[in-house]
Amino acid sequence: MSKQKKFEENLADLEQIVQQLESGDIALEDAIAAFQKGMALSKELQETLNQAEKTLVKVMQADGTETDME
Repeated sequence: MSKQKKFEENLADLEQIVQQLESGDIALEDAIAAFQKGMALSKELQETLNQAEKTLVKVMQADGTETDME
């Protein structure tokens, strides 16, 4: 459950960064730093989503083993 919370927190942080950048009321140096942080958050969120997708495509067999459904 803590991983879900972490994902949600990162998503909220990314949304806040996007709002700051879209507002235009931010110094250039701060905008560059915010953009870099946003890109790092975006990459981390995408990796989390990719991992979740891999987990969801697995199906348990009758003998307890997992099989990829891809």
